[in-house]
Amino acid sequence: MNRNKLIMYMHAGSANHGCEAIVNSLCHMIKEKAVLVSYFGREDEAYTLKDLCTVISERRFEDHRLMHVLYYIYRKLTKDETSFIRYRYHGIFGKEMSPLAISIGGDNYCYDSMLHDLQLANRAFEEKGVKTMLLGCSVEPELLKREAIVKDLMKYHTIIARESITYQALADMVAEYIGQQDLTESRIPRILCYPDPAFTLGKRELPLPKGFAEGNTVGINISPMIQDNEKSAGITIENYRELIRHIIGDTDMQIALIPHVVRAQNDDRKPIHQLYEEFKDTGRVIEIPDGSCEELKGTISRCRFFVGARTHATIAAYSTCVPTLVVGYSVKARGIARDLFGTEEGYVLPVQSLKEKDDLKNAFGWLVSAEEDIRKKLEQMMPEYKEKALLTGKEVDRLWEECSQPQRI
Repeated sequence: MNRNKLIMYMHAGSANHGCEAIVNSLCHMIKEKAVLVSYFGREDEAYTLKDLCTVISERRFEDHRLMHVLYYIYRKLTKDETSFIRYRYHGIFGKEMSPLAISIGGDNYCYDSMLHDLQLANRAFEEKGVKTMLLGCSVEPELLKREAIVKDLMKYHTIIARESITYQALADMVAEYIGQQDLTESRIPRILCYPDPAFTLGKRELPLPKGFAEGNTVGINISPMIQDNEKSAGITIENYRELIRHIIGDTDMQIALIPHVVRAQNDDRKPIHQLYEEFKDTGRVIEIPDGSCEELKGTISRCRFFVGARTHATIAAYSTCVPTLVVGYSVKARGIARDLFGTEEGYVLPVQSLKEKDDLKNAFGWLVSAEEDIRKKLEQMMPEYKEKALLTGKEVDRLWEECSQPQRI
């Protein structure tokens, strides 16, 4: 691995267009052409990242079962846990290591299934003397009660939270940790708060499909993820049905069902197609096909309202001044809305709170009633908000320059 290449890692692949949007935006911000270690490199070649960075696909153990067994035996014998990471990130671990590796944060730290790999990767880079940065992240405050997570986060050189709830939780974590440990300043991560890089994502406007009324269409996104977090089985899809019935029956607006993650095991198109089949005969509902993060943003930007479950679908709407209702399930939705509007009340409907079938319809009703005020607020604040988001790129450039300086003896 060439030491002069900036590394980005923990990227899940561009079929999750939120992951694509973060990397795409960051690549446009920074001076260096980075090397991206991707879990699904073929996906990145298919969308927008192939010309923005050098994509290296991870070795995946599911593709090499025998190697998985051999590495498991090796780790048991040697206790060398980070060998798994060195195997997976084969293209960047060697005698010559990059001085800086960036964990493309997003909501990775919100999922228990990812925590072990995040910790191992951070430790693997630390063992090689590589500084790490976690950026654009949301972290559930409750997670910071776990000692292992705190120790992991304290290993980063810099952490950039994308919303204030996470920022405050991380700042409190550092203050408490310092109070319990004898640390020098050099061992304390720098905690910053800048908006998600994807607020600066460019958009590509394709010809609109038949049935899409520009400026009078409600964009709707639903995901299996929020369905997994519902408290009452089936309540989420029933709320979306009721919302669609309301829009068709009580307004003159069209409806566009828009996916934002299209991976087989977590595919927005499945619940979207289910809804489309139920309402297609009305002539008021259309199904938007998959596209790149820039193309989907171009479609979302031409909606009158947006109701979304995927964070980066809602960021595409916010950043193009479309009044937006988030059907959220974690800190990221609450934090982003609070930073934009001073409160999440009315702007975020936690999926866990859905009890009656008309909860989403009623929340949408408030959004419609406040349409002009919301749009004006977004139009007024978004230029400055995007400028602040660009500071993430400046921080990466600053740290890269610092890390790349020849070491003095």
